This record gives sequence, structure tokens and C-alpha cells, in this order.
Amino acid sequence: MRIDFFIQQFINSLSLGSLYALVAIGYTMIYAAIRVINFAHGDVMIWGAFISLIIMGLIFNWQEIEMNNVSFYTFSASNFLATLFVSLLGMLIYVLVYRPLLDKKAPRITMLIAAIAVSFFLESLFNVIANNLLGGSFQTFYFPRFFGIILYLGDATISITSLIIPIVVLVMVSILIYIMKTHKIGIAIRALSYDIEMVKLMGINTNLLISIIFFVSSAYAGVGGIFYAIEFPSIDPYMGIFLGLKAFAAAVIGGIGSIGGAVIGSFILGFVETMLPGFFPSLGGWKDAFAFILLIFILLFKPTGILGKDFERQRF
Repeated sequence: MRIDFFIQQFINSLSLGSLYALVAIGYTMIYAAIRVINFAHGDVMIWGAFISLIIMGLIFNWQEIEMNNVSFYTFSASNFLATLFVSLLGMLIYVLVYRPLLDKKAPRITMLIAAIAVSFFLESLFNVIANNLLGGSFQTFYFPRFFGIILYLGDATISITSLIIPIVVLVMVSILIYIMKTHKIGIAIRALSYDIEMVKLMGINTNLLISIIFFVSSAYAGVGGIFYAIEFPSIDPYMGIFLGLKAFAAAVIGGIGSIGGAVIGSFILGFVETMLPGFFPSLGGWKDAFAFILLIFILLFKPTGILGKDFERQRF
């Protein structure tokens, strides 16, 4: 086994696992808060990249973008605005869809159906806007040339983006965990995940807390979508379906309801998906199936996931 090839695959697995982690965190936080799997979360991820592309097109003309003439300043500003947009989109989804159902104490199956409906709506809206505004559903994602730099280690090739993504995600996850452990809002959110009725009796605005959860989780997903579009420079309305399912699998593998578990599950999934086909090319056709094979294997031996204790009484 060549060490340079191992390093290349290892870095790629860290990068992929980091992207899954940004989405899996949202799944686990929303589930811990309202006990619903938000299957629209993967679509929110892709909307981050989609809105960033649209904003860049509004700031520059499309001809300059297609010439890959995007400045780092413009790219950063577009990403910030896109992340803010999807954060507000996540809050809007809660306010318009989940909150009325929670107020009516709707069954969980109703909430799940609503989540699937929101997912289809976001995909269809993406499709309509892309066809009318950009001339097609499948779009190339443009970014500053810096992100296209390739590093060489012997025979191995490593993109600069594959190194940046894990670092950025590590910082984002560390900040989130610190807030959840030390800040009053984080402590209130953790209490909410234990007993929402008790938190209400203490005079805490639970709707505001859940809105914050949707805001933060959507922001993380939006950042993940932008990084994914840089790493694999194309976007389409249906990319979020499979990405979301894999991130959900990672959250369950790590223990849904646990932020640390979501991150661990994501890195395990990224490692398995990248390393096995890399060293056993004959398994390449099974790459996308590994996530769900691993999920079934973990659930057979530990139904609550690696760090999970109880699906119904779980803290962050």
C-alpha cells in the first residue's frame, strides 16, 4: 500500500465526512427538539449553493462568472447572504409547517408526511427558478480559482478544498458544542430536548428556541451545500435527496440526538465510502450502498447508535 495514496484517500474521506456532518447536525438537533426527521433538510443544503450562484449572477454578469472570473470578496459575500437566506428559510419552514402541526399535537406520521411534502416543494421550486432564470435545472457552480488549486504528494493529488473543508467544519462544530455546553441558550435547548413541557412551565419561549434550532441547523446545511458545490462543481434540484439520506444515516449511526454522535457517524461514513472503493476498486459500484449497509449493521447491534442512549430522552 502506497503511503501517498493512503493520505489522499484519508483526506478525501475527512472532506466527505465533514460535508455529511454539517447536514447530520441539523437532523439530530431538529429531531432532539421536536422528535421529527426533517427530510427537507437535504434540500435546504443544496439551496445554499443555489442561492449563492444566483447572487453571484446578480452581482456579476453571467459571462464573467462563466469565465471563472469570480473574486474572493464577491464569493464570500454571496456565500454569507446565501447562508443567511437558507437560515431564514429553515425558520420559515418551522413557522409555516411544523409549528401549526405541533400546536395541534398532530401525530408524528403527519409531521413526517409534511416534511416529505416540503422536500418536494423545495425541489420543484428550485427546478422552476433554475429553468426560468438560469435556463436549465443542472447548473455549473463557479468559484474563485484559489479553490481549484491541486497539491501533489508523490503520485497523489489533493485539492486545496479537501483540506479547507475539515478545518472549517471542525471550527464550526467546536463553536456549536461550546455554545450548547456553556451558553444560556444552549443549555435551554438541551433542556428542551429532554422535556419540552417542563421548559414551557419554566416560562421559556419554546417556539423561539426551536426557531433558533432551525436557523442554526439550516445555516450549517447551507454552508455544507456551498462546500459540496465547490468540491463537486455542479448543482441540480435533486442532489439533496441522496445527500440528505446519507447524512440522516450518519446521524443515526452516531446516535441521533447527539451532536458529537452525528459528527462521529459522518466521519465513519465518509471513511467507509472513500477508503473501501479506493483500496478495493471492485467494490466501487457499492459505494452509495455502504451508508445503508453500515446503518443496518450498527442498528442490529446498537439500535440507538454509537453515542445514543435513548431516542426519546436524549440530550445534545
